[in-house]
Amino acid sequence: MVSVERLESEPAEPGGPIARVLPMLTVPHLDREFDYLVTPEQAEHALPGTRVRVRFHGRLVDAFIWERRADTDHTGRLGRLERVISAEPVLTAEVRRLVEAVAARYAGSRADVLRLAIPPRHARVEREAVELPEAPVLEPVNPAGWQRYPAGGAYLAALEEGRAARAVWQVLPGDSWTDRFAEAAVAAIRAGRTALAIVPDQRDVDALSRAATARIDESAVVALSAGLGPATRYRRWLSVLRGGARLVIGTRSAVFAPLPELGLVMVWDDGDDSLAEPRAPYPHAREVAMLRAHLSGCAALIGGHARTAEAHALVNAGWAHDVVASRTVVRAAAPRVVALDDSGYADERDAAARTARLPAVALQSARTALAAGAPVLVQVPRRGYVPSLACGRCRTIARCRHCTGPLSLPERGGAAVCRWCGRVDPALRCGRCGSDSVRAVVIGARRTAEELGRAFPGTPVITSAGDTIVDRTDDGPALVIATPGAEPRTPNGYGAGLLLDSWALLGRQDLRAAEDTLRRWMAAAALVRDRDAGGVVTVVAESSIPTVQALIRWDPVGHADAELGTRAEVGLPPAVHIATVDGDVESVTALLEQARLPDGAEPLGPVPLPPGVRRPAGIGDESAVIRMLVRVGRDHGLALAAALRDSIGVLSARGSHRPVRVQIDPLHIG
Repeated sequence: MVSVERLESEPAEPGGPIARVLPMLTVPHLDREFDYLVTPEQAEHALPGTRVRVRFHGRLVDAFIWERRADTDHTGRLGRLERVISAEPVLTAEVRRLVEAVAARYAGSRADVLRLAIPPRHARVEREAVELPEAPVLEPVNPAGWQRYPAGGAYLAALEEGRAARAVWQVLPGDSWTDRFAEAAVAAIRAGRTALAIVPDQRDVDALSRAATARIDESAVVALSAGLGPATRYRRWLSVLRGGARLVIGTRSAVFAPLPELGLVMVWDDGDDSLAEPRAPYPHAREVAMLRAHLSGCAALIGGHARTAEAHALVNAGWAHDVVASRTVVRAAAPRVVALDDSGYADERDAAARTARLPAVALQSARTALAAGAPVLVQVPRRGYVPSLACGRCRTIARCRHCTGPLSLPERGGAAVCRWCGRVDPALRCGRCGSDSVRAVVIGARRTAEELGRAFPGTPVITSAGDTIVDRTDDGPALVIATPGAEPRTPNGYGAGLLLDSWALLGRQDLRAAEDTLRRWMAAAALVRDRDAGGVVTVVAESSIPTVQALIRWDPVGHADAELGTRAEVGLPPAVHIATVDGDVESVTALLEQARLPDGAEPLGPVPLPPGVRRPAGIGDESAVIRMLVRVGRDHGLALAAALRDSIGVLSARGSHRPVRVQIDPLHIG
């Protein structure tokens, strides 16, 4: 140990003899920096952003150097850094600022955010020789694709000039979002900057990578996703850190990629649940991307067939511009959408219509498309055989006797299985009326494929769902049964689209049910040919439902505007900020009593933890878990997060209560 008085006698070191470090600890009350002495032997490599090991309360822990200083405000004796784990400065100044902003926004600890932002180290990979590619020479972007949108050409020009233009873009049916994203990236790179694209899953990563490498040298494009092995992912991440990438494409954690001179951040399909991080502090990739654009002063682009209320709020606030095609262009590009009520299938004269659970009109549109040699897309909400069951007499949902989870039939003739705990129930009996008869609440993709196969004998049936996703299919006549997000692409589009079991999507007790349903419908309908080419989309739902009307008119902006207005009326995000606090009664009560909530904060609850929501860590099945909500206005979101963050730290230091889980603006409030 070394006293502060001796610092003046130590030899001069680059950046000062003191390292202020952030230990990677799991306890919230220790989310702060600590000062350690850097020895002369360590001085060259112990730079800001490097990984080090320090002795903390008698044990060795990993840490990051936050900064090097010439002085310290610590009045006692300073310990030395145990060792520098790696001289690689993996935490850049820009990413450090982003980590601090994300922790403040989501009431989390910086150590938790760092675990999301920086992948685990692989020493062998760090020692590999690195050859940085030369800056790619790119051809000018053809603006024709963007000029289909009135503001699109101006947005592309702004990127080429290096300006921080921000936009929310509604993709036309039939347009290639991957091509437009790649063109936007090229425009930013030609301006001497780098670009970052965040997409929901590996399928989107692959599609955008193909479009990007057709315009940018492959060595300058890096794809980051969880599916890569640890060594491969770290190797690619290091190439980004060392300046070997001009464009990074990845899933949600790639939003922290250490790109230098960032000029553009893009997010595709921000309504997808995959962009919400399931680990503390539960950030959403869209929010992190927009925070990064704000902190870095770079351009931003949110694209999708539909629009979320959060993206629309950015436009309403003036933070982003609208990039939307004119109504004339939309009508010409969109397929014809027909809504048909699903009542009265049994009255249809066509036996095939009864077999396939489709009105005869929808069946006829499918037959017409198949006769013309085009494939037909059928979207069903769930994969499996019969993923949800109910009592055949009183319609009560069939639930597991052990955990109350929903029961399903995984295959024809099989016994009912719980979707939560996996237990088999060979003798179903309704707990409400005692009946042993059951009915299907939702028909899965495999059962639908069986029924349609009987209605269209001799027609190939392709199923794309779950672990068997088909990426592309040919143009020939075929029935393609797919769950949302698993729809295969075809070279010339589908001749018809059928959207089944719409009430299973719209009828969910969820804040985002209507928004998410329209997003799934539009993603599927956008794959169908335009109306002039005979493309027809049939949605089995009542035409009077506002979400169905938005699909018929192809008006995602109007739907998002109405959704945002409705949420403002009832006090739901993004019109307000809401924090959910989950834990046992004593811990939740103590947390909120300790927190200095901002003026106007409105506590709501408590209520039991919603069904299907996992319990907070450290709380066994024997304890009751409640949920409290705290609602504040838009201007007090950071103050709410700070109050809860401080209160979590106080209770953590006391050690008298069990941990609680705090989420700011979660996707599903319950």
